[in-house]
Amino acid sequence: MKIKNICCIGAGYVGGPTMAVIAQKCPDIDITVVDINENRIAAWNDEDVENIPIYEPGLSDIVKEARGRNLFFSTDVDAAIDKADMIFISVNTPTKTYGIGKGMAADLKYIELCARQIARVAKDDKIVIEKSTLPVRTAAALKNILDNTGNGVKYQILSNPEFLAEGTAVQDLLNPDRVLIGGDIDTEKGQEAVNALVDIYATWIPQENILTTNVWSSELSKLTANAFLAQRVSSINAMSELCEVTGADVGEVSRAVGKDSRIGPKFLQASVGFGGSCFQKDILNLVYISKTFGLNEVADYWEQVIIMNDHQKRRFAEKIVKTLYNTVAGKKIAILGWAFKKDTNDTRESAAIYVTDYLLNEQADIVVYDPKVNKEQVFADLEYLGTHSSEEIRERVQVLTSAMDATREAHAVAVLTEWDEFQELNWQKIYDSMLKPAFLFDGRRLLEGKSKRKIGFEYYSIGS
Repeated sequence: MKIKNICCIGAGYVGGPTMAVIAQKCPDIDITVVDINENRIAAWNDEDVENIPIYEPGLSDIVKEARGRNLFFSTDVDAAIDKADMIFISVNTPTKTYGIGKGMAADLKYIELCARQIARVAKDDKIVIEKSTLPVRTAAALKNILDNTGNGVKYQILSNPEFLAEGTAVQDLLNPDRVLIGGDIDTEKGQEAVNALVDIYATWIPQENILTTNVWSSELSKLTANAFLAQRVSSINAMSELCEVTGADVGEVSRAVGKDSRIGPKFLQASVGFGGSCFQKDILNLVYISKTFGLNEVADYWEQVIIMNDHQKRRFAEKIVKTLYNTVAGKKIAILGWAFKKDTNDTRESAAIYVTDYLLNEQADIVVYDPKVNKEQVFADLEYLGTHSSEEIRERVQVLTSAMDATREAHAVAVLTEWDEFQELNWQKIYDSMLKPAFLFDGRRLLEGKSKRKIGFEYYSIGS
């Protein structure tokens, strides 16, 4: 089965980079990425590729090479579906904010809308691929919708979860640890569909790094991987609090533990907490699935990972308040970094949002600087929480375009994203411009504390 045309529904952080790399590596396949968001598609088509809507190192160059050759971005969803042999569904699957499963279950309304649109438009057989992170057995729901449209079109449903880390997404796509493809491998047609997708990835990925499973194992593997990674972060963050009260240093503990070959050093860096679109959402999904099947002890185990993460963000904000003499009312707090991690402009579930929200509760004045996040995104993130009015947010929060401006005359600075440029700032100049005593709270253990204290800062770092 030779694939000639691919459609990807969803031009976000997964769909855009994934399709760009496939287009670069498979110039004989035409790929159309579609989205109903006209502004997003216009940004993907911007003549200046530096203006594409997603910042990932190396992505602009790949888009520049493939766009207009065999990579296209469009709002004409129906036309792309009709032409495609293979359709990737890469739309948002947020946590439900209403009804049964509120706050835990994945909201699959966008997935279902995609399925119904495919069913309405398709005139010939299609391979439909789940690319979004989904609960186990979502493929069964997709197949049920697609197979009961009565138009005679046959579908094969595959699961191909992404394992991208934002900030390194391009490298993760070019040199993945593994590619996972789940399908109906016990039938001839199902195996044909799996092989068709394997052949695409095998263009640049060694066959031994391409794993095939049944659909359910593939769906659950994605949730499990994210749960395990988040668990490590919460584990070291739990130890960071113990380090602070015992005189230990969490960096030294992490280094010692990470030298154990059974454990390894990755995801053992204490911080103000994890963020991003996947970890919290996927663990909550896992909790909900476990509760649905009556596995309450399993649910409680994984829910503790989230509880620890929320606690870490809250106690960081409380540390700022307590250190500033138990009040930050009317005090200027500079927030350096709004993205949930460096080298991305994604702010979903960023620790900075929640720390700022806590400080707003204490009537602080907040000034934000992030090199890749704009003012309207900062306001939108805070407004989404619903704890403060839009008017109050815009009155008490400023977003500036330089770190020096953001920190001038501040009572305290909080580093909440590990951008490399924050290490290179003129911290002496920042100290000189701040109110005294000048407080520096390092939520990412990014800075060298000894030199900052020598300058004169009251310096606090998580876990020491």
